[in-house]
Amino acid sequence: MFAPPRVWWRPLDRLERTWLLLAFAWCLVLFIMMPVWLILGRHNVPATTYRAAPAQFQQRVEEFVRQYQVGTEKGIPVVEPPPGDVYLLARQWQWYPILKLKKGQTYRLHVSSIDVQHGFSIQPANLTFQILPEYVYVITLTPLTSGEFSIVCNEFCYIGHHVMVGRILVTD
Repeated sequence: MFAPPRVWWRPLDRLERTWLLLAFAWCLVLFIMMPVWLILGRHNVPATTYRAAPAQFQQRVEEFVRQYQVGTEKGIPVVEPPPGDVYLLARQWQWYPILKLKKGQTYRLHVSSIDVQHGFSIQPANLTFQILPEYVYVITLTPLTSGEFSIVCNEFCYIGHHVMVGRILVTD
């Protein structure tokens, strides 16, 4: 058996050194830009969180539905609340209830899950959050266009995940 030569690698030539330095410099730029973009980017959604037991949050949502229900669609209540606090519940495999909001009004959307982790994504607005049991996310929301917006679960929540679609209706 022969031992490998003492210097078994080939030293970098000028072109390889240049590309290596460029890659390292680009990594440094991206690393520095992360905190800069966090502070100056102004793209973070204004949201706060608080803790609530899933049963307690579900009870609050049921009270909200009883107070503001204006109809049903396929067995799911449609609520039309005034500007202020609105509640949305995630559970396998449903967003509950359907929200009917007014364009230009500001709402504080309280969202939580009562069972497993869900992904909350309003489409086509592309607003995305991770929704966890025992945590209520309060999202300040002011609809600027009227229409129908889909709420999609973008976190796999078991076998019925693909049918977990809710709706927000925005009227003038």
